[in-house]
Amino acid sequence: METVTHKAFVKANIRLEKLLKEVDNDTSEDAPLMIELLEVSDIIEQYEEAHYPIGLPTLTEMIELRMFEMNLKRKDLAVLLNTNSSRISDYLNGKREITLSVAKALHQKLNIDGDIILQ
Repeated sequence: METVTHKAFVKANIRLEKLLKEVDNDTSEDAPLMIELLEVSDIIEQYEEAHYPIGLPTLTEMIELRMFEMNLKRKDLAVLLNTNSSRISDYLNGKREITLSVAKALHQKLNIDGDIILQ
């Protein structure tokens, strides 16, 4: 795959702005403007992946996010994961590795992706 230059990235962004004014949800997928929009979007995506990569969040970040989303305190999370509050603290502070049963519970009960749990 060819490396996208900064100049090509800027040019693609300018073109994208113009195309978005001309293309909408009713535009056919095989219409020339739609095809160009997809090509321009690919150029932008390639550049951003190379220069601004976004990695997976850490397990701690995901647990804290889910706790916030579900309005859970550490003691609530401990009950949900069938453990105790001090274990939750150890997990969140990186003092203890999660067990297989806790990993399964994180995936099933908090809907945390397995890739994040295993990293």
